[in-house]
Amino acid sequence: MDTATLTRTVAQTKTSHAGPELGELKQVLTSEQVALYSRIPAELDYVDHPSFSNPATETELFGEQAEEIEIPQWTHFPEVPEDMPRGRKNKTALSGRDEVRLFLRYNYARCRLAQLIQTQAKRFSAARARMMVTWFERVLATRSDLVKANMALVLAMAKRTKIPNVEFTEMISEGNMALLRSVEKFDVSRGFKFSTYACRAVLKSFNRLATKTGKHHQRFPTEYDPDLETSDHDVMKHETQREDSIDAVREILLKNRASLSQTELTIVMERFAIGSRGKGRTLAEVGKVVGLTNERVRQIQNLALQKIRDVLDGEYLFVPARSTSRHD
Repeated sequence: MDTATLTRTVAQTKTSHAGPELGELKQVLTSEQVALYSRIPAELDYVDHPSFSNPATETELFGEQAEEIEIPQWTHFPEVPEDMPRGRKNKTALSGRDEVRLFLRYNYARCRLAQLIQTQAKRFSAARARMMVTWFERVLATRSDLVKANMALVLAMAKRTKIPNVEFTEMISEGNMALLRSVEKFDVSRGFKFSTYACRAVLKSFNRLATKTGKHHQRFPTEYDPDLETSDHDVMKHETQREDSIDAVREILLKNRASLSQTELTIVMERFAIGSRGKGRTLAEVGKVVGLTNERVRQIQNLALQKIRDVLDGEYLFVPARSTSRHD
């Protein structure tokens, strides 16, 4: 869409009110209207039209004598089988004239609301807030009519499109979002039918969905199945036992429960970096510290480790022996 026809009105106003403003609103609005007023955005877009500058446009579109437009109602949902009849009203589609009037109403309501938002940002008025709620209700109602009248487009496009590994309901959801975006941006002054514009947008949304789904299945070729997941209980149990063993060994060394000599303590502490954050030293490095050869350091290390293992078996891993006595 040409950016020249898309008018953006940025209003720096609050979307929720407190203090004196809330008190003023409660005097002129009901609780439902106050909640609706809080939903009015601070930034609003609308598609401009030459007729909006005409003072008589409001009366023509929303006056008491304004022509009532019959909105076609569809009750055919994706869950309904193909062989079941579709529930339709007598009217199945909007006429070109009704479609133009609906879009003019929608954008004129947004235009008026955008102007009120801009004025309200400069100076708050409770009376103006009531007008804002009225125009906001018209915006929501007209948008709902436009969406309802064109829901069949999404269903028709979804039936013609086949995307592997994508459910039909997901396509309907993606198409509905594209339909909403199309309603926001459609310009009736160009003379095209909305279905022409919306169908293209819906198909593009399906293409994006197909690309997204394809990339997902390339990265995750197998769907997640909780029944196929293996329990990590054994791994966690082993990790817990390992941490407990490390704590037990550290306690034995710090309290010297294995009755190690000073040389043995030094070798074990230096070799395995017990009590420090650095890396353990090599046999040659420890040999320089204690003044022994590499082979002698290795022998003392193995002897000290055996003493520590005996203490672990006796104090931490002790299992009472079964009675072996026999009764003749």
